[in-house]
Amino acid sequence: MYHLRRAYKSKPGQARKVVTLDHLEAQIFRDTSQRGEFNGYFNPGNTTGEKNRVVLQWNDDMIRSIFRSENDIPYKALEIQRELVDLTEDNWLEINELLTPEKMVQ
Repeated sequence: MYHLRRAYKSKPGQARKVVTLDHLEAQIFRDTSQRGEFNGYFNPGNTTGEKNRVVLQWNDDMIRSIFRSENDIPYKALEIQRELVDLTEDNWLEINELLTPEKMVQ
């Protein structure tokens, strides 16, 4: 199992719009059984931490390339991705192995 985080540095004043769009995109992937449950969070500058930071996170049993041949990305998700490009300065994916009972050290 893996814990994945898609992080964005939004343009100033756009964090809430970015997290909303990212949430809508994740719903599309969940509704087409390409992703499970997820949650998103953001900091527009009114809390401690990185200002203009947006994160969407989820768990998955394997890491799948977006470029895999059988990957059918819904058109609406592609539209949202194009809109996100205009609202963000950077984005990256963080992947960590999730601790599960069978991985624990005895």
